[in-house]
Amino acid sequence: MLPGYFADDASTRVLRLYLRERGYAAHGWRLGRNLGPRSDLLPRLERRLADLHREAGRKLSLVGWSLGGVYARELARAHPQRIRQVISLGSPFGRVSTPEPPPVPSTAIYSRSDGVVAWPTCREAPGSQTENIEVRGSHVGLGFNPTVLYAIADRLALPEGAWRPFDRSGFRELLYPQP
Repeated sequence: MLPGYFADDASTRVLRLYLRERGYAAHGWRLGRNLGPRSDLLPRLERRLADLHREAGRKLSLVGWSLGGVYARELARAHPQRIRQVISLGSPFGRVSTPEPPPVPSTAIYSRSDGVVAWPTCREAPGSQTENIEVRGSHVGLGFNPTVLYAIADRLALPEGAWRPFDRSGFRELLYPQP
């Protein structure tokens, strides 16, 4: 889990606890407060990624909130052999990064009522391994919004190599607007 700008692992605690309760090995980034891009950040992120990849013995799923999602996408672009998928939460990659999707399955979760970032900059370009999931809520609430938590757990439950778009049928029609 990669936190947003000026946040740290405390901001993703609820999300990590939720996922651990469901059997996932959810880890914080352990790099302190996210103070934005710095010269030492990429090497530190790459070391953390390499350590977790070695420890897990398989590809990792990255979940990044806001600026953390931008970092997650860039890590996936640089190290696709270590990344299973990327899930971004209110991440304005279309404004501050390369809007081209990374070469791994990528889910962008965003809210039109975000209140911090411009929601159109948080959407993936259409593709065979990309999707956008709109939720209702605020930017600062994305990490503990029940519809976000459900969507993340659903995406993580997909078997590696068997990615498919999020299912909005049944009760989900009421919670997740069609794109």
